[in-house]
Amino acid sequence: MSLPMPPSEPTAAGDSLHAAFAALRDALGTEIVGQSRLVERLLVALLADGHLLVEGAPGLAKTTAIRALASRIEAGFARIQFTPDLLPADLTGTDIWRPQDARFEFQPGPVFHPILLADEINRAPAKVQSALLEAMGERQVTVGGRTYPLPPVFLVMATQNPIEQEGTFPLPEAQLDRFLMQVRIGYPDVGAETEILRLARARALQPAPPGGPVHGRLSLQQVQQAQRAVLALHMAPSLERYLVELVMASRDASAYDAALARRIAWGASPRGSIALDRCARARAWLAGRDYVTPDDVHAVAVDVLGHRLLPGYEAAAEGWDGARLAAALLDCVPLP
Repeated sequence: MSLPMPPSEPTAAGDSLHAAFAALRDALGTEIVGQSRLVERLLVALLADGHLLVEGAPGLAKTTAIRALASRIEAGFARIQFTPDLLPADLTGTDIWRPQDARFEFQPGPVFHPILLADEINRAPAKVQSALLEAMGERQVTVGGRTYPLPPVFLVMATQNPIEQEGTFPLPEAQLDRFLMQVRIGYPDVGAETEILRLARARALQPAPPGGPVHGRLSLQQVQQAQRAVLALHMAPSLERYLVELVMASRDASAYDAALARRIAWGASPRGSIALDRCARARAWLAGRDYVTPDDVHAVAVDVLGHRLLPGYEAAAEGWDGARLAAALLDCVPLP
């Protein structure tokens, strides 16, 4: 597919901003060994101003990755372990009575940090999940009849453990739609595992100082500038039309593949179109381009659409899930 590319006019500020994010990506890649896809998805979610749901077995550096990202940005970080007895106020905060002043004072919860790790989100009951997902969607929290805005830069990385389902409360499809992407990560290969051993020994011999690195961190202003730069990237009208056709085909693929259409019980919402557009733009910006290519759309489409597609009963019995349906859509919807 041939895409018209506008003349590029790089600025010193734009080059400096991109160089800062390139350095951030390289630093994270050095610290998070064997999970390059997770690192890229974290940065894409940050640049696209969305949230990430990560599914993987314990010990795959999910917590380490988000902590490493937070330590390299001038932003507060909080981690909350979701449990069945967690209350919404444990997340959002609550009003506390101050007898010396004879008034209630709002005590903010961990959700007011710019970067939040929601560990094992499916272990919390529906009320707590809803409190978090409302904050993610509305960027505000209402407590005691008063509304409190969340930080302008707000990234939630939620995790799920796929091997322990006892005592869990799976996220409904409508709530999954709040996440920009869902990424499934697996075990590292032999080379990466060996490097992890070496890195663990080096850290044990020379522990990092408390608080992590303090030099060369990105400011929240730089993050916001990068988010605006991502939205300003050029996307050819033909590629934008292809992106929309992918989402439309998830709702009715009969024009492309009748068998696939029968397998999809429910397609992606317009939120899926917005997420696919922003993630493709963020990936292109990270790659140092000022235009989006079909490869950018294809690279993020499964993670963006997979958790938004619901297979029918027969398809689920045959082993089809949302990710496989999204991959099939990429195969059957032709490039314009």
